[in-house]
Amino acid sequence: MLGTRGYPSYYGGFETAVRKLAPAFADAGWDVTVYSRPGALRADDPGRDPRIRSIETHGLETKQLSTLTYGLTSALHAALLRRPDVALVMNVANGFWLPLLKLARIPTVVNVDGIEWEREKWGRLAKLMFLAGAHCTARFADYLVADSREIQRRWQVDFGRDSTFIAYGGDIPDPGTTAGPVAAAGTSTEPLPGGARPHAYALFVARMVPENSVDAFMEAARVIGRSFPVILIGGAGYQDPVEDRLRSLAAEEPAVTWLGHLSDDVRLHALWSQAGVYFHGHSVGGTNPALVQAMACAAPIVARDTVYNREVLGDAALFVAPDPQAVAEACLRVLWSADLRSRLGSLALARSRRHYQWSDIAAAYVELASTARRRRAPRSAARDRSAARDRSAARDRIAARERSAARDQAGVPDQGPAAIPAPRGGWGAEADAR
Repeated sequence: MLGTRGYPSYYGGFETAVRKLAPAFADAGWDVTVYSRPGALRADDPGRDPRIRSIETHGLETKQLSTLTYGLTSALHAALLRRPDVALVMNVANGFWLPLLKLARIPTVVNVDGIEWEREKWGRLAKLMFLAGAHCTARFADYLVADSREIQRRWQVDFGRDSTFIAYGGDIPDPGTTAGPVAAAGTSTEPLPGGARPHAYALFVARMVPENSVDAFMEAARVIGRSFPVILIGGAGYQDPVEDRLRSLAAEEPAVTWLGHLSDDVRLHALWSQAGVYFHGHSVGGTNPALVQAMACAAPIVARDTVYNREVLGDAALFVAPDPQAVAEACLRVLWSADLRSRLGSLALARSRRHYQWSDIAAAYVELASTARRRRAPRSAARDRSAARDRSAARDRIAARERSAARDQAGVPDQGPAAIPAPRGGWGAEADAR
């Protein structure tokens, strides 16, 4: 796996996906290597899976060049030294390096992410670079993953490439336990920031960049703050004037708290679970990991009206234009109405359970990677049957691990995992993918 900050890392959505996918591939018998950046990993993470190997490569730590340079060194290492059976590549900026992997006869599966060349945070040169990377991805990638139907449509129309739709998942409690979303996710012992009370504050979680409606929500926060506390979470990623404006906002408005980047999942999930309303302002991209996680935590949601957000949320949110007054009015409407909060939260959680389970997401990636791996070997009925067993085992083991985690959080004694049959030849006999 290459194209992220590594394993385990808590920087963004790709890193969350890797934390879920890498152990799932190991459960299915794959030998997994994740390329990482120096200083980006949480080495003492108690959830770190010892089966996952991390290899650090080097690059230039700048906003414009970090993805490109770390992607280059990772691709070179994989092509020349590691030579895996399959490479799972994140981000079309790494499309420039796909020819290196193709020359080494390494099949590639590329998650294309969102429409990066339309993001406001990038300058003209960076947008052209992402667009060129997308063209390289369309030409050289063996398989593409689109995390939303709309992204899938855009790649078909714009580049003439088909893709496999695989969304993101959210961490939710097992439906067979008595733990609700707040009990399961809200186990942080820290008090709520800024004197906030459960279900009586507005929450904003995002990378602090223009396309995420940061300016609109900052203005709306002044209005919401007259009646309810407001909590903002996230940073710009690199030095950016928006962070100075956030500090000023928090200093000027007593009801507004800015926490910056928060890498503690337990605390973050607790804040989502107990929010009176969560505003999701993302405008460019497909299925957003933060939105899916908010749904899994049963947060009542107000979302910017985009084709991507409507695809993910269906009828489980209020949709607004990126106008400060409209955002403030919608958030206050939810905060003042217990019935509306309950209805939106229940709809979001139900939709999360139906469409955004990590066990299903991981099994789909395992299936696609198995298909890619078979490009390097003759197809056989026995191999197909073994791959099917791998997919079923991956789904069962992930679901069992999620049930166990939910029982632990709810204080329910563990009855032991269900027996999962190993693939013929034992775990690790089927595939060697790094």
